Amino acid sequence: MAKAVLEVRNLVATFRIDKKEYPVLRDISFTVHENETVCMVGESGCGKSVTTLTIMDLLPSNGRVVSGSIKLNGQELTTLTRKERNALRGKRMGMIFQEPMTALNPLLTIGRQLTEGLRLHQGMTKKQAYDTAVEYLEKVGIANPQDRMKQYPFQLSGGLRQRIMIAMVMAVQPSLLIADEPTTALDVTIQKQVLVLLNKLKKDVSTGVLFITHDLGVVAEIADRVVILYAGCKVEEGAIGEIFSNPQHPYTIGLMKAVPDVEAEEFDIQPIPGVFPNITEEIGGCRFHPRCPYATDRCRSELPQEIEISPGHTVSCHLVKEAQE
Repeated sequence: MAKAVLEVRNLVATFRIDKKEYPVLRDISFTVHENETVCMVGESGCGKSVTTLTIMDLLPSNGRVVSGSIKLNGQELTTLTRKERNALRGKRMGMIFQEPMTALNPLLTIGRQLTEGLRLHQGMTKKQAYDTAVEYLEKVGIANPQDRMKQYPFQLSGGLRQRIMIAMVMAVQPSLLIADEPTTALDVTIQKQVLVLLNKLKKDVSTGVLFITHDLGVVAEIADRVVILYAGCKVEEGAIGEIFSNPQHPYTIGLMKAVPDVEAEEFDIQPIPGVFPNITEEIGGCRFHPRCPYATDRCRSELPQEIEISPGHTVSCHLVKEAQE
């Protein structure tokens, strides 16, 4: 078994709204290993991005971690000071954001932004940082890297900016790479290139990747394991083959049915009924029960516990547990 890079256990986080705290992450647990890509999937608002911001210690001022553990290479992060957490960001864990134009500083050249992290976190000289930056621009498939080093973000396309973000993060060779929907703003051909690139760099540097997405096509392309979130709760986790061939939770099944099968002569898209709950909405029992076609009285009153239905494949659902028994 590969070494665990990231271990999240029983993580609970809240947002304060109008002097009241509301849970946004409810007892989340998962692990990311070296050379592994774990995809976190769910609708907008399910807690995917909040999970990444919690790990990176970038929660907004009204957010806080209530309980739980976050370990990076065995080191507990939740007990570190803000200064110690800042020192880890960019050095041992890096993040690629959804929109590279807002992640890159529009007032600084690409070269300045690429070399700054290398000099700060790796202690490189100006020349060493420049040479390494050029090397990684070549690795991510950018032609004429010396010319690109002199340019500003507004002079580059979205695809090039995203490649530069990947080069910037991977050049410092982090143990953990978090990619928060990095292909959403890109067209399909560029999206494919970025996914192939991330897979290659992951193996070159032995990095563990936590990939956030709502696109099951991307999941099929890149994931080793999948974590399904709904309304702040983990409802299912398993290897990519298990999740796609044998989904167990009604929400996971609903996500699969909502994706069109372009290879079939005829297909029927079946959207999940109901509306995704607001953060302030109180829901007893299973968070998914208002939208679940199989919900029982037990689902409405009792929170389901996580069970393992096969090695590495877990699900939190009363109906699945009853079927197993």
